[in-house]
Amino acid sequence: MPADHASRNRRIDAALSAATEAGDVPGVVAMATDRNSVIYEGAYGKRVLGQSEPMTLDTVVWIASMTKALTSAGAMQLVEQGKLDLDAPAAGVVPEIGAAQVLEGFDAGGQPKLRAPRRPITLRHLLTHTAGFGYEIWNEDIAAYQAAKGIPGIISCENAALGTPLLFDPGDRWYYGINIDWAGKMVEAASGKKLGSYLQENLFAPLGMTSTAFRITPAMRARLAKIHQRGDDDSLEPQMELEIPQEAQFEMGGGGLYSTAGDYLQFVRMILNRGKAGSTQILKPETVDLMTRNNMGDNGVTLLKTAAPSLSNDAEFFPGLHKSWGLSFQINEEKAPTGRPAGGLMWAGLANSYYWIDPTTGIGGVYLTQILPFADKKSLPLYYAFESAFYN
Repeated sequence: MPADHASRNRRIDAALSAATEAGDVPGVVAMATDRNSVIYEGAYGKRVLGQSEPMTLDTVVWIASMTKALTSAGAMQLVEQGKLDLDAPAAGVVPEIGAAQVLEGFDAGGQPKLRAPRRPITLRHLLTHTAGFGYEIWNEDIAAYQAAKGIPGIISCENAALGTPLLFDPGDRWYYGINIDWAGKMVEAASGKKLGSYLQENLFAPLGMTSTAFRITPAMRARLAKIHQRGDDDSLEPQMELEIPQEAQFEMGGGGLYSTAGDYLQFVRMILNRGKAGSTQILKPETVDLMTRNNMGDNGVTLLKTAAPSLSNDAEFFPGLHKSWGLSFQINEEKAPTGRPAGGLMWAGLANSYYWIDPTTGIGGVYLTQILPFADKKSLPLYYAFESAFYN
């Protein structure tokens, strides 16, 4: 390893170690790769505060919305095979999505006022978060609709949770929501397999992702970190019971997976190599090129304004920079404050897990903590410092 890289890695070690010792984060795993191999790996702190098990490189965490890129890759494999079409009405594959109507407010009795959408939802709308769906975490109208109609939250993994309305007509703008859960339903319909089985056979196994699944295996559970809640006094308390339902009605393509940093890094490296993993072509190079460029026109990514402060702070990466969306990554269209060049990709998981993929420089990284609320005041800056170390 070149001396400057060794020095960089020592600086990262020191920063991550200091953060856990100061109690800023309970435990953290961070790894980075170039197109060929791992260039950094480190794990510090504890899987569960108050317990002895250390955070290790193979620690399993809930990756939440980092699931989205994996589900989207599965969908794009089926697009390559002609089994899905990016721009055909999604209701041709999953008829239930055709029932989604646009919410235009509530009447005096608190009941929603709805109208038909002006155009059909497509897979491209879903993969770019421009279909009109939202999340109750960041939208009070969705929460009010759920209350009025008795609809469970999305993390219940009940089919009824997908019955929330559109906030605008498909294609009009970007808004973060349950889009990739619907895309997962399309993968199931087009493949004839449960989402987890499809992804295991066509993505996880070929990539060597041996600890990634919707259902936590006994071997994974033995290495599982728990989610911690940050209190008003900045203290962290483990939430021992908080877990995605293991006997779910549907496997949540937008946020249901558990994984490790090393597993996810295999996916990052595959994208860096334009779909290739070793001698195996997981996705065609032209498919990856499509996935990693803007697919939503002049629309931009906007602030996620919290409607559930225990689950998320207000959240936006790099405020003031124009950010577009691929299939399904956020793209910084200008150089990011971390030093990442324009055209870089990233996203995150609700419990403060983050990744980036930089096709220009050929590096990417994965950073995992288990803390709520999202965009945590201590964990997010630590992630930014981790990424910045590879550019400064």
